Amino acid sequence: MATLQSLAFSSPVSHCLQQPRLHSGLLSWAVHRSAKSTFNGQSLHVSHPQWAPIRRCTQASRSITMMVKPKIQFIQGTDEQTIPDVRLTKSKDGTNGVAIFKFEQPSVFDSSGEFGDITGFYMIDEEGVLQSVDVNAKFVNGKPAGIEAKYIMRTSRDWDRFMRFMERYANDNGLQFIKT
Repeated sequence: MATLQSLAFSSPVSHCLQQPRLHSGLLSWAVHRSAKSTFNGQSLHVSHPQWAPIRRCTQASRSITMMVKPKIQFIQGTDEQTIPDVRLTKSKDGTNGVAIFKFEQPSVFDSSGEFGDITGFYMIDEEGVLQSVDVNAKFVNGKPAGIEAKYIMRTSRDWDRFMRFMERYANDNGLQFIKT
């Protein structure tokens, strides 16, 4: 499952050495090493790392948020162009719910021969991927006519995450919520 997150990057400043920083789980230090080699078969000598004096840089870390256009895919890497009809149900206590997506003449049928088989139902946005394997195709006279995908939310946290995706997807595709 791919997940995109906010990452903190510090601006590189060439005139000062920086404190140790943690980026993506890796700790990096400013280290001075000396090496002698003429690349003609002589041995290479690397001295033990020595900690460089720490100087504070005046520029602060900046937070960068990567924005991803919300999209739906049936084949990973291939965006579905057809906008679905979405039906939501939620339990009375709000702990679980179901979203049913109906696609009439989805574009995945046009590209499935080129890019492979339908592998699931993927809803992708800047928070990550929501996915389901509950996908059914509808055929009329032997030709594909539609797809119905079901996404089940088992907790209120799942429901809230799904609603954040749907709000982004609706805003991006001109959809609106109608309570019936």
